[in-house]
Amino acid sequence: MAESLSTGAARPGRAITLLSMAAFVSTATVRVADPLLPQIAHEFDVTPAAASVVATSAALAYGLFQIVYGAIGDRFGKFTVIAAVTLCAAFSTAAASLAGDLTVLGLLRFISGGTAAVVIPLAIAHIGDVVPYEQRQAVLGRFLSGQILGVLFGQAVGGIFADHVGWRGIFLLLGVLYLAIDGLLWLELISGRVVDRRAQAASLRGLPGRYLALLRLATVRRVVAIVCAEGFLFFGGLTYLGAFARHEFALSYTGVGLVLGWFGIGGMIYAVTVKWFIARLGERGMVRVGGTLWTAGFLAIAGAGGWWWLPAAVMAAGVGFYMHHATLQTIATQMAPQARGLAISLFAFLFYIGQALGVALCGQLIELAGYRVMFAVVGAALAGLALTFAETVLRPSRF
Repeated sequence: MAESLSTGAARPGRAITLLSMAAFVSTATVRVADPLLPQIAHEFDVTPAAASVVATSAALAYGLFQIVYGAIGDRFGKFTVIAAVTLCAAFSTAAASLAGDLTVLGLLRFISGGTAAVVIPLAIAHIGDVVPYEQRQAVLGRFLSGQILGVLFGQAVGGIFADHVGWRGIFLLLGVLYLAIDGLLWLELISGRVVDRRAQAASLRGLPGRYLALLRLATVRRVVAIVCAEGFLFFGGLTYLGAFARHEFALSYTGVGLVLGWFGIGGMIYAVTVKWFIARLGERGMVRVGGTLWTAGFLAIAGAGGWWWLPAAVMAAGVGFYMHHATLQTIATQMAPQARGLAISLFAFLFYIGQALGVALCGQLIELAGYRVMFAVVGAALAGLALTFAETVLRPSRF
């Protein structure tokens, strides 16, 4: 398969910008649960660990639905599938605002997480189809600015809005944003400017065998194992930062949102400096520096003597995460170019399954040993993960 479109192909910039907008609202939908956990726990009279079902259900669905999205995207066109499923995401997200109990809310979050799951992996696979490898990490960095802003909106603005419109109003707002962006996606698709590559041989038939065939590749096994551990550790711990700040420092929901928002700011720092980082550090250097930063961030959270420690710690963790994850993500676009949609879906599946398991187990660790021990354990484990990745990272020429 050719690694990029011919020079006569349509320019992908506009389509990638729209996909970045879709990534914004998709990510905001998943991450908005973080600052809302204390408020939802209070409304339904449960502990934050019990209320975390609104985070774990969305993350679990996000991962599970990847099993089919990759094959469907390869068969019918990645951009087309994103536009179709995003419409469903709009209605399921808005419907969460009407939930009358935690069980119904958890179910609606499962549906909204499953439909939100279509955007980022298929968008990354689409970029892999239309952008040459040597330009891909920089383009992915620009695309990820939408995802990063989604994190910032979901965590910071979500916390601020919680003080004014409540968690129900936030889910309704996200549903409306979905509808607006989905309309733009359809207009771009109808215009004929989108090059939406399809593989006629791809289908859902024989899907387990095709995934097993991917897993027979050593490169695929290493990449997906690392991303699963990354999701488990990083977001398993980060999900409880809002509850920790509320519990330990009695911050308002606005304060919690502003603290969490520094993760998104860290991501934006990465997005605007990605070319500089790549040119000077290379892939291994990106992973090593990123691993140092996210470990320092988590350990600083564990030892925080006041809320004012948290913004810098969260920002460092954010820069570190994107340096590590974006490098891993770029490698993933090339680990099986003949079935890129399927490969990226497997990558995303294990990333979000890791998150769901991590949130559940980190919640148990908090109940056993407290927030600070959990953050310290996660920070130490993240150091080991980054070191492992740095020693096994594959350069483009190795594929």
